[in-house]
Amino acid sequence: MSSTDSSTVDQAEIAKFEAMAAEWWDLDGKFKPLHMLNPCRLDYITQQIAAEFGRDLATDRPFEGLRLLDIGCGGGLLCEPMVRLGATVVGADAAARNIPVARIHAEQSGLEIDYRHTTAEAMAADGEVFDVVLNMEVIEHVADPAAYLAAVHALMKPGGLHICSTINRNAKSFAMAILGAEYVMRWLPKGTHEWNKFITPDELFALIEGAGLTPVDRKGFQFNPITWSWRISDRDLSVNYVTTSTRPT
Repeated sequence: MSSTDSSTVDQAEIAKFEAMAAEWWDLDGKFKPLHMLNPCRLDYITQQIAAEFGRDLATDRPFEGLRLLDIGCGGGLLCEPMVRLGATVVGADAAARNIPVARIHAEQSGLEIDYRHTTAEAMAADGEVFDVVLNMEVIEHVADPAAYLAAVHALMKPGGLHICSTINRNAKSFAMAILGAEYVMRWLPKGTHEWNKFITPDELFALIEGAGLTPVDRKGFQFNPITWSWRISDRDLSVNYVTTSTRPT
């Protein structure tokens, strides 16, 4: 919608979306935990893409020519840096209100990102395909993880890369991701997560293999309460963790 078309633009609605966009991207706002985790996520994602496609991260736009899908894109916290690295990006979210927020922030940042209110299954049915599919903190919220990953497989080109992060299921994850994050720190609204929908790394690898993909890596995202920061861990996958898989050629 063009901002110059005064007959169709509701400036009050635009103002509301702009206010929400500012909140999504407020480093000290309610999305602060995600902003804290984001550098760690980006480090892992960029290293995996560069290794798989032989790209040099020291260049200005190392992901030029790659088409990337971010499922559950939210306000665009991963989409924007991927575009800046040269990728052609589609951001998809099943939550309709996230899309105008993401679009406005991208426009404010001078970035071209194709944001869509849609699902992985709908895009797969339309025949969309990508070099890279990001699936970050989404799979623990879907009703049927196996069917969801089948749609992800369909969205990937042969030789494509799939990066999926989620939360392990054990006593520690219940204490930290639910009791700690939702009830003690109040980082997230109560009820954001259901512990019984968390997935162990072995279960996720089995689901990924069942969808026809090949798991190639898994790491932990480890939070340090002393330094108040995240790091990538080769060994600690006890709470937040991430996996990489490929679609065979």
